[in-house]
Amino acid sequence: MSRKRRIQDGSKNIFTYLSALLAVFVLGSVVFYIFSNGWKNLSWDLIMSDYWNVPYNVEFQENKAGNFSVPSDLAEDEFFSTNFGIGLKNGRNPSGEKIVELTHIDGASAFHHTISKTAGASKGQNVSVDKGSDIKSLYYVNAEGESKYVGVRDAKTTIEKLDNDAVAMESVAFNSPGGGIRGSIVATLMLILITLLIALPIGVFAAIYLHEIAYDTPSTRAIRSAVEMLNGVPSIIYGLMGMTVLFPITQVLGASTPNVLLGGLTMSIVLLPVVIRQTEEALITVPDSLRMGSLALGATKTQTIFRVVLPNALPGILSAALLSVSRVIGESAALIYTMGTAVSDNPTWTGSGTSLALQIWSVMSGEQPNFALASAISILILVVVLALNITVRVISKQLNKRWA
Repeated sequence: MSRKRRIQDGSKNIFTYLSALLAVFVLGSVVFYIFSNGWKNLSWDLIMSDYWNVPYNVEFQENKAGNFSVPSDLAEDEFFSTNFGIGLKNGRNPSGEKIVELTHIDGASAFHHTISKTAGASKGQNVSVDKGSDIKSLYYVNAEGESKYVGVRDAKTTIEKLDNDAVAMESVAFNSPGGGIRGSIVATLMLILITLLIALPIGVFAAIYLHEIAYDTPSTRAIRSAVEMLNGVPSIIYGLMGMTVLFPITQVLGASTPNVLLGGLTMSIVLLPVVIRQTEEALITVPDSLRMGSLALGATKTQTIFRVVLPNALPGILSAALLSVSRVIGESAALIYTMGTAVSDNPTWTGSGTSLALQIWSVMSGEQPNFALASAISILILVVVLALNITVRVISKQLNKRWA
């Protein structure tokens, strides 16, 4: 080998290795950033909690200071009021925002006997201040009979004021725990269900027609070209189409705003090209000898397609379903217009809601972006997609063994 050839081959190999290392470094950096910022916030409370907290303002029925013993199981970062039998600590809600959390309530504490002052149906009713509540402010009475206001910012400072100055409690304002993603998980599952129920059957049967039934004509080739073109259209254009074309359909069903059903219909159209192309590629991999053998044994063309070809193409069709689910979970642009961006804790089919990706967009588009919550949701999306990928690979492997 000449020296010039060795130099050329060496340069190409170096470029190849550097490109591979660069790709691994970039992808690894993204994953590292996401996990380093979001892992500490990823918890069961985050998954099961509502995003919006509910504010309460309550007054006390029994408000006199008592003499409570410090619990033996009190943690080092908790501070306990011996006057009123409550424990507070500086913490964070599931989304990572700083709160002063109520961690302990003695059985005889006045915090068990409070009446709602909040305007509405609950006004005047008994409301218990539960553990995990975010204490925002309180009023107490000192020894001179003066009413004092405390804006709760620090657990230790608040407990010191209650124990050193307060003789009675007047009222307390607190929020229920919030910052979770339960509503977005529910909306995402609803979105996946609608999308798969529409896109998979239509896409699979369209692919069967194009590959197994239709002849190779200019019109068939034009359809394939159109499918390829639609696969490259930016998803935000589908979102605009959904609002103008599909929104009247959901209005007939009672929707008056962007809604989950509209998002599912739009995503079905977005994913049709993906499902058609993936299914057609799966059908191509089925050997023609299987078709010929089936027809030679007397089976009809329809029997051959559904009893011979489709079972052997099933691993590829499952891959199409995986790509569809992954696309639905990660899509945001097409859903901004069709589902809305306001996080809903109780999404309905004809009501607004946000998918996990949309909640990332929502929490990052405000005046104070929440990187921690966005990263935690990103980790959850990555884990779900990875789990789906592994599941489909296992199922495909078992199917391949069976049909082999």
